Amino acid sequence: MSLPDWIVLGLTLFGIVLYGIWKSGSNKNIDQFLVGNRSLPWYHVGFSVMATQASAITFLSAPGQAYSDGMRFVQFYFGLPLAMIVLCITFVPIFHKLKVYTAYEFLEQRFDLKTRAITAFLFLVLRSLSTGVAIYAPAIILSTILNINTVYTTLFIGGLVIFYTVYGGSKAVSYTQLLQMSIIFMGMFVAAVLLVVLLPKGVGFGHAIKMAGKLGRMNVIDWKFDWDNRYNVWSGLIGGFFLQLSYFGTDQSQVGRYLTGSSVGQSRLGLIMNGLIKIPMQFLILLIGVLVFAFYQFNRPPMFFNNYEVDNVKKGAYATQYNHLDEQYTQAFENRKAKTFELLKAIDSKNSQQVDKAQEALKLADQQAKMIRQDAVDVMKKSNQGADENDTNYVFLTFVKQYLPHGLVGLLIAIIFLASMGSTASALNSLASTTVVDIYKRTINKNASDQNYLNASRLSTVFWGVVCVVMALYASKLGNLLEAVNQLGSYVYGTVLGVFVVAFYMKKIKGTPVFIAAIISEAAIIYLGLSKTVAYLWLNPIGCFLVMIVAYIANAFIEQKKPITT
Repeated sequence: MSLPDWIVLGLTLFGIVLYGIWKSGSNKNIDQFLVGNRSLPWYHVGFSVMATQASAITFLSAPGQAYSDGMRFVQFYFGLPLAMIVLCITFVPIFHKLKVYTAYEFLEQRFDLKTRAITAFLFLVLRSLSTGVAIYAPAIILSTILNINTVYTTLFIGGLVIFYTVYGGSKAVSYTQLLQMSIIFMGMFVAAVLLVVLLPKGVGFGHAIKMAGKLGRMNVIDWKFDWDNRYNVWSGLIGGFFLQLSYFGTDQSQVGRYLTGSSVGQSRLGLIMNGLIKIPMQFLILLIGVLVFAFYQFNRPPMFFNNYEVDNVKKGAYATQYNHLDEQYTQAFENRKAKTFELLKAIDSKNSQQVDKAQEALKLADQQAKMIRQDAVDVMKKSNQGADENDTNYVFLTFVKQYLPHGLVGLLIAIIFLASMGSTASALNSLASTTVVDIYKRTINKNASDQNYLNASRLSTVFWGVVCVVMALYASKLGNLLEAVNQLGSYVYGTVLGVFVVAFYMKKIKGTPVFIAAIISEAAIIYLGLSKTVAYLWLNPIGCFLVMIVAYIANAFIEQKKPITT
């Protein structure tokens, strides 16, 4: 990066941190530290909820996802607006009425301590894993810029977020997220405009979209029902609904965001805002990935986007073989480029036969380039068995570094950092609140002072920060980070949602039956997930319904076994 980029990046990052600390003020008790005195307006709640979900993974991996797989991932969010409506009707008023710090406090009041404990435990495991992935995402950026191992950049990013979360608490998180999302929206819009501007003369937005569609990248809607298909309308509406309902209704990283609302109405408005804006925002981010794909049909892309892995293989015994493949890839690209222009010419002619012929020719040229690229990946693995062979997380970052003007590169990289910092800070805050409220305050030290609980919250934030950084060091093995986070969530969210659904709607069921149901459901979901019996989004409704059914049967059995008293 150039000096102006470094200046923009540094000023943006540290400016955001200082702003959040300044606006948060001093924290005198856990009510201020964990839920910001429940004093924030709806737009703060809405942006905070969005920023918690839209981590750096979104802005790094989503364009890469669209680049390699097209637009179909947007269907994942189709169940979100429905989930927001259910939350506003059911979850929000109950949580506000009970003045809880965490969602799991409610479960003890409804069931018992062991049910509260198992859901809190599942959350702590899931969120620490997911947060590790979120920390790893911006570490990729720094490692790419500085061309150093991600271990060092992971440690730096984790340390920075831990610092301002420990100091500022929930208010610092919320205030920084409000500013972060404003900058993020602006930066992503500018990136989309520049992508169109940088296309060759005579090639416009319409040409780019049509050409990408001919290569299978504009597959927004898929109506076909298929258990094995990860992304279609049905998996999005049904599986996505259950995943989003569980994430926003039972995951403390999100519950903690709307518990900061000054009233039930403010929290509801914040969630509705998220439901209305999230799908268009995700559509735009994926569309940027499609435009990057179109851009690289006219400009030679790297054979492999992860420069760190490329440099390693070029320094090893397989350098000559890799370089030879790189030359072949250049020839394949030139052929593909020529076929791309032929397709656009056919599209302009509006002759369907010419379009079909040009489309097939372009697909063959694209397949040839893919085969050479795969050979290069194989060589990379021979050179280093531990090499990361998935480079989708580096696609958008590579474009930003190589083609955007000075200053804007620093801003867009700062945006990805900000997104990571926002979601990671929310996660650490929620891990701390669950640890202190559901474990320390409930079972270890029930009658301590406010200062004691505040200190415990800060210490637990540091503890979970360290745990998440350790998790981040292993995140490179997970492939596309956006899918990895949602897959991890699907192993837990269905079970936890099932417990809450039983709590809200199946009033006769007691604590022990739902505890048994949660254990059985989680075991079944882990089996289904690891065996890949169904696509991961379906694990969410299956887990939810399993808890409901098993809890009902177990409750009936226990009631039947009770001795009759006279």
